[in-house]
Amino acid sequence: MSENPVSFELSGDVAVVRMDDGKANALSPAMLDGLDEAFGRATKEAKATVLVGREGRFSAGFDLRHMMAGPAEARALLTRGADVLMKAYGHPQPLVAACTGHALAGGALLVLTGDVRIGTLGEFKIGLNEVAIGMPLPILALEMTRDRLDPRKLTEATLTARQYTPVDAVATGYLDEALEPAKVLPAAMERAARLAQLSGTPFAASKRGLRGRTIQHIRDTLDANLAEFGA
Repeated sequence: MSENPVSFELSGDVAVVRMDDGKANALSPAMLDGLDEAFGRATKEAKATVLVGREGRFSAGFDLRHMMAGPAEARALLTRGADVLMKAYGHPQPLVAACTGHALAGGALLVLTGDVRIGTLGEFKIGLNEVAIGMPLPILALEMTRDRLDPRKLTEATLTARQYTPVDAVATGYLDEALEPAKVLPAAMERAARLAQLSGTPFAASKRGLRGRTIQHIRDTLDANLAEFGA
């Protein structure tokens, strides 16, 4: 993994936050720190943000090396990850997620933070696989999916660990649309540039009103939830 798996660049009023660790874009401490720093910069330097992964990989979720290292390590990573994901979910600017490939577990949650979510057509999987691999879903995952997914698909997407193709992910609510690979980032940039024209203060206030209750509930209950599951 590179020392800095997250890069930041400005394109007009749009900040482009790119994840690339050369592998599966796991949410490691370094990745989470990079995302936190990049979103902070975007708030100060841009009017909209695009979050994009590497070709074929958006994010494989929380780094299993840390998750399997022991309860303390798992709890620390999940706590840090929840903090960064909640910052992304409440990002005061328009946030467009360019899902460039597989997005599993915490990676699928990262997709859900986007106000607009554009995925890549292909043999990719998007979804929460925790129950299938012997892990309970944390409150973070349950509340975000309750917010963003089609209610008719919620049980399937959570309790049965269903993973979706990009086309099915649109129908489920993970994505707003799925495009050919070469079109994903240009479409995300175009949408972000248009959204950057919205008045910033009303947008941020409206997003706080829309998502603030969920964000606060997750923050208030995360510790007890992780303790319940022995993380």
